[in-house]
Amino acid sequence: MSTFYNIGVVGRLGSVKALDTIRRLKTWLQQQELNVILDEDIAEMLPGHSVQVSSRKQLGEVCDLVIVVGGDGSMLGAARALVSHNIPVLGINRGNLGFLTDITPEHMEEQVGAVLAGDYEVEERFLLETEVMREDSLVGGGDALNDVVLHPGKSTRMIAFELYIDGQFVYSLKADGLIIATPTGSTAYALSAGGPIMHPKIDAIVIVPMYPHTLSSRPIVVGADSELKIVISHDMSIYPLVSCDGQNHANCAPGDVIHIRRKPQRLHLLHPLEHNFYAVCRDKLGWESRLDQRSP
Repeated sequence: MSTFYNIGVVGRLGSVKALDTIRRLKTWLQQQELNVILDEDIAEMLPGHSVQVSSRKQLGEVCDLVIVVGGDGSMLGAARALVSHNIPVLGINRGNLGFLTDITPEHMEEQVGAVLAGDYEVEERFLLETEVMREDSLVGGGDALNDVVLHPGKSTRMIAFELYIDGQFVYSLKADGLIIATPTGSTAYALSAGGPIMHPKIDAIVIVPMYPHTLSSRPIVVGADSELKIVISHDMSIYPLVSCDGQNHANCAPGDVIHIRRKPQRLHLLHPLEHNFYAVCRDKLGWESRLDQRSP
């Protein structure tokens, strides 16, 4: 007997393939005599669906499990909305890479059925919470499962800033920006900027400068309990942005102070039992397979 009865469904908007998969998933879940609750944005795209509808945030209050149909971007948005409710999340890949959404549409019924039967593993992923302060007043912020990025926005000029970790001064830097990434985000924007790949079980944060003015500025990996502070130079003439997961943005001004720390609540991400992080990396990043298939 499944411990999941109320199943929330969140999906990628504007994708015909995602909507087709959601229709199929809804029908299959109903055939299993489970209660389906659609995210209100998806419900609008499915006229005549005849099931319960909820806002994204309320899904965490009424559901035992939320299934995300889409790509990693869909999972990022769902994670930020649901993390405070301690609700498990499962992903069906209808995007491009799919590091976080690892169930395939072709085997959806079989793989989701196995999870509902209790055959799954739980992986905890932490998020980062960000505050932008201006003269002791909060002017912006947000949560991020992947990364928090300081960048110049539409400007082509470098940003001058100071970095502090746990109250200790690290360096002053001129760069195109700075990426602060979780292990989840280490395979995203931080990777393209030269950062390391971190296994999801590692409790750490990586700090990756973007095209720094000095070649000696390299990525730094610090403990996940570290508190980071970025002070934007007063002498700048541009107004940079802080972006959380590339989806939520806060405007900054010269002299603003950005605080970044680990969020207390964690995302509970479900995987099929055959899930393998290194196999995902081989598939998504194009790593070579074994030279000799007989190797152990």
